[in-house]
Amino acid sequence: MKKYEVMYILKANLEEEARKAEIEKLHSILTSTGGKVTDVKEWGLRDFAYPIDDELKGYYVVIKVTSDKAALDEFVRLTKIDRNVVRQLITNDQD
Repeated sequence: MKKYEVMYILKANLEEEARKAEIEKLHSILTSTGGKVTDVKEWGLRDFAYPIDDELKGYYVVIKVTSDKAALDEFVRLTKIDRNVVRQLITNDQD
């Protein structure tokens, strides 16, 4: 298993409870397939440099994950169809 850094942006208009539930749901996608979330940093609400899907702000979350490629592929697949996720980015973590 490799280490990855995952950043995703949630819609800004989510209520706090709905946002926490969405974050927990996204993390469970990774952990249910054998991955391990080692660090979570919620950057909070930030302005976009340009509008994305008519949105001007988003709620940023950055996590460190130890996982295999299959779990990340499933994460990408499910975030692409989730209406509450604006964008996601996965990079190799070289720490």
